[in-house]
Amino acid sequence: MAKLTVSDLDLKDKKVLMRLDFNVPIKDGVIGDDNRIVAALPTINYVIDHGGKAIIFSHLGRIKTEDDKKELSLRPVAERLSNLLNKPVTFVPATEGPQLEDAINKMNDGDVLLVENTRFEDVVNGEYVKRESGNDPKLGEYWASLGDEFVNDAFGTAHRSHASNVGIAKAMEAAGKPAAVGFLMEKEIKYLGNAVNNPKRPFVAILGGAKVSDKITVIDNLLDKADKVIIGGGMTYTFYAAKGIKIGNSLVEDDKIDLAKQILQKAGDKLVLPIDNVVADKFANDAKTEIVEGDIPDGMMALDIGPKSIQEFENVLRDAKTVVWNGPMGVFEMSNFAKGTLAVGDFLANLKDATTIVGGGDSTAAVKQLGIADKLTHVSTGGGASLTYLEGKPLPGIAAISDK
Repeated sequence: MAKLTVSDLDLKDKKVLMRLDFNVPIKDGVIGDDNRIVAALPTINYVIDHGGKAIIFSHLGRIKTEDDKKELSLRPVAERLSNLLNKPVTFVPATEGPQLEDAINKMNDGDVLLVENTRFEDVVNGEYVKRESGNDPKLGEYWASLGDEFVNDAFGTAHRSHASNVGIAKAMEAAGKPAAVGFLMEKEIKYLGNAVNNPKRPFVAILGGAKVSDKITVIDNLLDKADKVIIGGGMTYTFYAAKGIKIGNSLVEDDKIDLAKQILQKAGDKLVLPIDNVVADKFANDAKTEIVEGDIPDGMMALDIGPKSIQEFENVLRDAKTVVWNGPMGVFEMSNFAKGTLAVGDFLANLKDATTIVGGGDSTAAVKQLGIADKLTHVSTGGGASLTYLEGKPLPGIAAISDK
């Protein structure tokens, strides 16, 4: 998928519209984690170093009422970005109109401007109208009219069709203006695309999380592409139920058991399930626990994989040349049930001569907790987008960008 990239553009003296992912946690005006801002710096710096005027768009949270806007302004992001770039960042508390247009017209080459939260457009005069998240074509056309070029570097929203990504890209193309991907998006396409479509083998996928229904199409797609698919997390026990293994009070989707049976039949020995589990008498970190192999006793629930499962998973991964991991092996947010997830992350960090790709919130959190991000090939910035990619579905935010 050879897309036009920011390095293909002539940026000097150009007003460069940039869709970035600054959807960061903010509480009382304080940013809790600026990783997404930091991840966008290479593309921003490239634009301004080459004489472009960087006009940045991003959403933050979900806006359904006027009250939501009070806590979801991007002003704190502008301040943090200014510190990271070591230069002023103009913040415009508007998403359209004369204030925004005047601020853009006053920009010099190398200047940076951040537009207010694009999802402020989802509520107009107190009414929830979803202009941004509904990809209102007129809004996309308006934003496109503000610039000469468009760079989309927001992989985290690439699976969404919004006015600020797909809308701007399509309007730019219609106006004969270039639209390209940034360095972060280019990296996501390279690693995820190669892993799914042209992997070095053996190719092993590790899928965790609570529900089979959330990842059924991912499992189905990867069974056609991977040599092994390791299953962990809550969805394990729907497969257990399908195999006739007793699950006690463990999480199960009763309406997906027949579907799990079909997957098991299709998968054969490709699908690898946990051998043993850490089970508890309640859903709490201070619960009474034991390690159980096979049937889970009545009144107990499985909350993590056990030591034999960890060893089995490591045996499967030992010779892997490509690994994609999405989702935790247990209730990772509770320290007593995080061991399986952390063990998988630690093993991947020390896997030699392999391409290792991690995506999804809990998997990424485990990587950060272990401090191993720099030992992995790629940590994806988009949970939902990476899942959509693994499903084999097109991502609208990428599809809208011109091919080379």
